[in-house]
Amino acid sequence: MVLRSTYWLALSYFTYFYSYGIFLPFWGIWLKGEGISSESIGLLLGAGLVARFLGTLIISPAIKDPAYLVTGLRILALLTLVFSVGYWFGNGWAWLMINIAGFSLFFGPLVPLTDALAGMLQRQIAMDYGKVRVWGSIAFVIGSAVTGKLVSVYGHNAILYSLTAGVVAMLLGMLLQPSVKPIAQDRQARGPVTPWRVLLAEPAVWRFLLCVTLMMGAHAAYYGFSAIYWQDAGYSAATVGYLWSLGVVAEIVVFTFSQRLFRRWSARNMLLLSAVCGIVRWVMMGEFIALPWLLVIQLLHCGSFTVCHLAGMRFIASRPREQVIRLQAIYSALAMGGGIAVMTMVSGYLFATLHGGLFWVMALVALPALFLRPQVTPAQN
Repeated sequence: MVLRSTYWLALSYFTYFYSYGIFLPFWGIWLKGEGISSESIGLLLGAGLVARFLGTLIISPAIKDPAYLVTGLRILALLTLVFSVGYWFGNGWAWLMINIAGFSLFFGPLVPLTDALAGMLQRQIAMDYGKVRVWGSIAFVIGSAVTGKLVSVYGHNAILYSLTAGVVAMLLGMLLQPSVKPIAQDRQARGPVTPWRVLLAEPAVWRFLLCVTLMMGAHAAYYGFSAIYWQDAGYSAATVGYLWSLGVVAEIVVFTFSQRLFRRWSARNMLLLSAVCGIVRWVMMGEFIALPWLLVIQLLHCGSFTVCHLAGMRFIASRPREQVIRLQAIYSALAMGGGIAVMTMVSGYLFATLHGGLFWVMALVALPALFLRPQVTPAQN
């Protein structure tokens, strides 16, 4: 069956982020339901993030010819499904470690490669990327809200059922044929590649990477333990799902109006706003547990995460063209994978003793970002 390319991309984003909206907020709850301790949950989730980091850094750049992007996405979706099914066959420590590492290794590169496909198709057909990509954020809201309700009714096993169904839907959607496929690129047209040592030696680049890695890494406690923390405080799984959904709704609003909101902002000033929002958010999360405060905390997600990501994209877009691909890869690997992986492992040990105090630690992690923001020239803004 042939599907219009914009619909194919929208379906890919939708099914991926629907699955991610199940995995990210609720996998810690599933592991806890299987009898795993908080320290072990931190190690398992951290190992998954390390695998995600490696997959993004190694697998994503390995597909150099755009003509193979669709095939690559299908193979990765199939391998993700294999490890999703693997969770059904045991809950031993070693088995869970193998499955979460394999699942994350192949699940992680799907978005950067889908983004690469979207970028290629934008050059071939008239396509509004924002209107396609927004379906991913919408799906995340639906996935987290629906799963929260299902867990309230059917228990923690509903998380595994929902995740498997989401990954099956993702694979089936990717097996459809997009009406327009990316055109193969001549090797000579790819241009020179900036060596890693040259790229990372530049002060603006390493300061940027360290800044965003700290700010995104400070989300580790939220991603791994907020659902458990809120449930321990007496909130139902459905309420937890709605709270997560609220954060993504705020994200959708800022993404939608980002051009109007930040047209005149530099990447450096956007990073300042994001760091302040993050520090305030994590301090509030460590201090308050009443629902009105949680609503404010979740609305701040649009500052702690969304503005940071927009600033990252603006900084990367300001760089010379030959640096963009590599900088995008290392940004995704470090900020979205490596930093969160390390802090998730740390959070697993700290949560057992600090509980809500863990979020104060996250505020301290984000604090140095205020001073690490890279200097950019007016031409780079």
